[in-house]
Amino acid sequence: MRFDDLVRVHAADLYRYAFWLTREPRQAEDVVQEALLRSWRAFPQLRDPAAAKAWLFSIVRNEFYRAIAKNGPPLENVDDLELSDESASPPGLEMREALTRLPPSYAEPLALQVLGGFSCAEIAAMMGITEGAAMTRLTRARQALKRVVAPDGARERKGGRL
Repeated sequence: MRFDDLVRVHAADLYRYAFWLTREPRQAEDVVQEALLRSWRAFPQLRDPAAAKAWLFSIVRNEFYRAIAKNGPPLENVDDLELSDESASPPGLEMREALTRLPPSYAEPLALQVLGGFSCAEIAAMMGITEGAAMTRLTRARQALKRVVAPDGARERKGGRL
């Protein structure tokens, strides 16, 4: 597999993950760009093409943490905020707000599973934790989301699932 093909296949998923990490489009683009540069340099050492997706996600994750160490945590760009008189939340806003309330140790594995489609074993390897710890964090993340999104248990009674 050529590097161009690899990028073409995974670029959208990498950006979604970087955006989830940074919560800011320009920062997400920067993180992905730096991650792709690093991965291009290291591409000849990629031994297993089947592991390319997890490898790229790990590089994006590492690049995000490298940027935080260098520049501090991402800040919300107030110029991009829109003010609205509407009282109703846009679709999906409730879930996004709930995700931001989770500790990163729970939110990150959930994002890797939902956005990246990774298994518990892959998440564990990318985060440097055991598979059991990854499963525990995923379970606790889902339980916490249920409490935040439907604190009275209304969703569970209606048969809804998170």
